[in-house]
Amino acid sequence: MRTHTLAVTGQRSLRDRNLPANKKPRLVPKVVPTETASDSNDVVATTSAAPKSEELKGYFVQADGVQFAGRHLIVDLWDAKNLDDIEIIEAMLRESAEVAGATLLDVQLHHFGPNQGVSGVALLAESHISIHTWPERGYAAIDLFMCGSCNPYKAVPAMKRALKPGQVQLAEQRRGIVG
Repeated sequence: MRTHTLAVTGQRSLRDRNLPANKKPRLVPKVVPTETASDSNDVVATTSAAPKSEELKGYFVQADGVQFAGRHLIVDLWDAKNLDDIEIIEAMLRESAEVAGATLLDVQLHHFGPNQGVSGVALLAESHISIHTWPERGYAAIDLFMCGSCNPYKAVPAMKRALKPGQVQLAEQRRGIVG
């Protein structure tokens, strides 16, 4: 089994090169063979080839005779409300994770200013829920990706209650199909 290491270096990304010195640069990850990742300043995580089917039990989803990493719901909410209310959005993310049966690890949100949008993520043990809002357009883009026994569809009613959309568009992508 070939192993690689993800080494995070202090090199600034192209996007961050013009940041003032007091701003923290975004680190650029690079994948290197394990043997060459010997710099003690590197933060490393090892990865290997895809696991065999029996190793996936408990994490991968089994549905309709197909085994896959997880369900990725792409949810577009139109004519929605509360899109600049960070407290309502945080409560919605927390409730969505709970009703879907997911384990919430953390919520990180950024409000771009009064009457402006919110972007954020609920980090789950089973993956994530992310949101980006445009109050001026009444639009929210939400992604729910969950593996294991979680059901992201159960989160949609909580989102509808919190953001009161006039229209909902939903698509599912099965990620990491094994067979």
